[in-house]
Amino acid sequence: MKDTGAKNRTGDVSVGEHFDIEVPDTAHQISSDSWFQVAFVLTTGINNAYVLGYSGTVMVPLGWVGGVVGLVLATAISLYANALVAKLHEFGGKRHIRYRDLAGFIYGRKAYCLTWGLQYVNLFMINCGFIILAGSALKAVYVLFRDDHAMKLPHFIAIAGLFCAVFAIGVPHLSALGIWLVVSTIFSLIFIVVAVVLAVKDGVKTHSRDYEIQGSPLSKLFTITAAAANLIFVFNTGMLPEIQATVRQPVVKNMMKALYFQFTIGVLPMLAVTFIGYWAYGSSTSTYLLNNVTGPLWVKALANISAFLQSVICLHIFASPTYEYMDTKFGVTGSTLALKNLTFRIMARGGYLAVSTLLSALLPFLGDFMSFTGAVSTIPLTFILANHMYYKAKDNKLNPMQKLWHWVNVVFFSLMSVAAAIAAVRLISVDSKNFHVFADL
Repeated sequence: MKDTGAKNRTGDVSVGEHFDIEVPDTAHQISSDSWFQVAFVLTTGINNAYVLGYSGTVMVPLGWVGGVVGLVLATAISLYANALVAKLHEFGGKRHIRYRDLAGFIYGRKAYCLTWGLQYVNLFMINCGFIILAGSALKAVYVLFRDDHAMKLPHFIAIAGLFCAVFAIGVPHLSALGIWLVVSTIFSLIFIVVAVVLAVKDGVKTHSRDYEIQGSPLSKLFTITAAAANLIFVFNTGMLPEIQATVRQPVVKNMMKALYFQFTIGVLPMLAVTFIGYWAYGSSTSTYLLNNVTGPLWVKALANISAFLQSVICLHIFASPTYEYMDTKFGVTGSTLALKNLTFRIMARGGYLAVSTLLSALLPFLGDFMSFTGAVSTIPLTFILANHMYYKAKDNKLNPMQKLWHWVNVVFFSLMSVAAAIAAVRLISVDSKNFHVFADL
């Protein structure tokens, strides 16, 4: 099914009949995927190359108790928040295939624009992170076999950006990933299994490990706050309605199946590599686990190449809302291989990824900026907005305790967002002194 061209006016009598927002139909394919394919999209979003960093970015600052409890709680809370958004997908008798459409339907035009801005900045920064990850994985392969440092990280980031552009031009929309989701899963299993097996081998040989949380009390406070925000980043995309738009009817029931799969079976590989990596190397765990493990060069090279290729595929998922906007805005319909459509994708998607790649190479310590973006966009989109939208949409059906619960969530995650933003600003300030543009990290 494809919806093209026309524009629909939306308004909800029970929530905001005075709102009148024009919502464009989509040039992309919707309502075509099984819940299982959508579950694989969500699981791919979790078990990407970022998992190789969670031992260092989550467990090291939080320790065993904080890390384990935090990840378990984050799993449950994230499932709950995503379920709230999923249940609103057909609110008011209309499918809301974009996050901004849902927010605009409930609140009005200002919320529509604000949600749009927050979401696209968030996804842009995530995509820059994937390009940096892909470039770092390529560099890791290079240094395994050569130590001349002739090629620097920015060079590998540029190569990664080129691969991402070629893939984006060849795969027109999210539903077209198809077999690529299977390929992505294979790549994920390769680098996760290699990391786990080599970490276990190293861990068995090491008789003593230090799990002490390092740093001064003030430093610990900031790193723990940043790590707590990273817990939210682990499970959430900020683009659930866009993914749900691809699932077949009944959309809410099928999306809930996909979410249950994601937050049960889907999280197991990520949790395994995170806990085993920290167990093996303790507080010395790197923010990229494959830098810690020891083993045959070809095995480590295979894992890094798999991480590179999986990042290319995964970026396409998080960039798909941007591609959908451009294709819909300029009416790109018809055959994928039509010269007009192919030329447009080369120009539009190639341009978008060129800017992303340049920024990634310019500021390869972009992780700090991503922490800030996550604080001011991922947390609001995933938890604050989800709880308040559900409260506002279901106001007449909620009892006083349920209403209080949603407000507690809104207030708590608002405070967390502010704290995480402050911690991220501090990290940016510190790293800006230590690194320069186009740094070879």
